[in-house]
Amino acid sequence: MPALLATLLLPLMGGGLLALLGHRWFAPWINIAASAATFAAACALTALVIADGPMQLLAAQFFLDPFNVFLVALTTFVGLTTAIFSAPYMRIEQDRGRLTPARLRLYHSMYQLFMFTMLLALTTNNLGLLWVAMEAATLSTVLLVSLYRTKASLEAAWKYFILCGVGIALALFGTVLLYFAAERVLGAEGMSALLWTHLDAVKGRLEPGIISIAFVFLLVGYGTKVGLVPLHSWLPDAHAEGPTPVSAVLSGLLLNVALYAVMRGKALVDGSLHAAWPGQMLMAFGLLSVLIGALLIWRQKDVKRMFAYSSIEHMGIITFAFGMGGPVANFAALLHMTGHALTKSAIFYTTGHAAQKAHSQRIDAIEGLREVSPPLGWGLMMGVLAIVGMPPFSVFASEFLILTTAMQQQPWAAPVLLFGLGVAFGALFLRAQGMVFGRSSLQRLPHAPNMLPVFVHLALVLLLGFWIPPVLVGWWHTAAAMIGG
Repeated sequence: MPALLATLLLPLMGGGLLALLGHRWFAPWINIAASAATFAAACALTALVIADGPMQLLAAQFFLDPFNVFLVALTTFVGLTTAIFSAPYMRIEQDRGRLTPARLRLYHSMYQLFMFTMLLALTTNNLGLLWVAMEAATLSTVLLVSLYRTKASLEAAWKYFILCGVGIALALFGTVLLYFAAERVLGAEGMSALLWTHLDAVKGRLEPGIISIAFVFLLVGYGTKVGLVPLHSWLPDAHAEGPTPVSAVLSGLLLNVALYAVMRGKALVDGSLHAAWPGQMLMAFGLLSVLIGALLIWRQKDVKRMFAYSSIEHMGIITFAFGMGGPVANFAALLHMTGHALTKSAIFYTTGHAAQKAHSQRIDAIEGLREVSPPLGWGLMMGVLAIVGMPPFSVFASEFLILTTAMQQQPWAAPVLLFGLGVAFGALFLRAQGMVFGRSSLQRLPHAPNMLPVFVHLALVLLLGFWIPPVLVGWWHTAAAMIGG
């Protein structure tokens, strides 16, 4: 219990402290310290779950198993590295007059609040509290996306708020239907009827018709926050107009947590219906996201929008894998979630500093990064090679597993998936060459970028492509079996 409380309370207290001191020169260090302490608490929590297995805490209001504790560890790690990256990045933004002290205080406090909402959503056993946490994440990130207060950023934040607000409202209706089905079986148990472990224990007795409708609402509602096509239109704008650290955590963390919420619902409907259509819905949304996301990458002129569409494509790959189900596909989906979160956040780190050098996010304005800043140029090139699935990075391994499983289980989908992967590969590789190589007129930054998070992330993705530690393999196998399908 102490590890869980520390994991949840540290970012909450850090956010409160930064709401007062977030504009001071030492605020980035408080942000980093709070994120590091949260990561340490998450590591202790993870070790506890690995040693003792799934557990319920605080009157069963919180539940931990290999599936969600894996995401807790990943979330806190990326949160820490993003906090480290954001220190020089936000300092440059402030020196250029894009941020006032008040907005810097808002950024630091909302960053920690966002981390708290993500961890609460992952660890809670109460599906109602999960919905509250996802809504709080929406509100905190709206303030982060609109941080610059430009016309474009305010429009992107408003679009994000409206579309995700509608999605969350649909998810609320699905949650209410789950409670209605549970109350008929569990009796008048109050809010305990919304505990996922209680629902999971009686899922075979839940009313199939109600559960079916509930899952559709949950998929569409939380799927909006995943960025699945055609519910994706908020995502490119939010990534392009918000600060780059926000793009990194949106792409690397929020999308995973929203998909986690969908998968908790799918586990219940699978046990209740024993039907194939929930998985088929996930596969349909996933393939559509892969195809549309890959095609739209070609049309982008803004570097952050381009990688935002890449996130849509990769979340489609993960959703498709979870839709197929089974131990291999689920294992590959978990591996891909890890590789995508680490790689895409590293890419946003590099593109953020590249855009600062060019004073523009336009792809044609960013050129010759290798000449003016070799670590930045090679970091971006390695990140692109990793995200397009070049061996030996782990994204190649996970995509290979997903594609070969599709050839066996869903042969009709394999050509569509392969086409989407090929289109995305060509688009990203072509754009990356222009940004990294050639002659450059870019200026040096007034504060040296911190490239440590970039190369730590890419080193981990490379390591997972060569060798996955046995502890992690066993962990993911257990989680894959729990997801089922």
